[in-house]
Amino acid sequence: MGRFKNTAEEKANVAAMKEADRRLNENSDRERRAGIRHETPEYQELNAKANEAAAKVPFWHGGTKKGR
Repeated sequence: MGRFKNTAEEKANVAAMKEADRRLNENSDRERRAGIRHETPEYQELNAKANEAAAKVPFWHGGTKKGR
């Protein structure tokens, strides 16, 4: 298997990370339009989920995981 080929589990983790990032960004945009300038509990929850998802994805695929 090549260095940058994803297993099914890695593909699922990448998809979960992208979904978590999408939800976080949508919430941030909605709060910004509403004039909210502080971190709301909803933002903190979505941010934690996005960070957890990114920790499962190697950094060369957009995550924060180092090595295999």
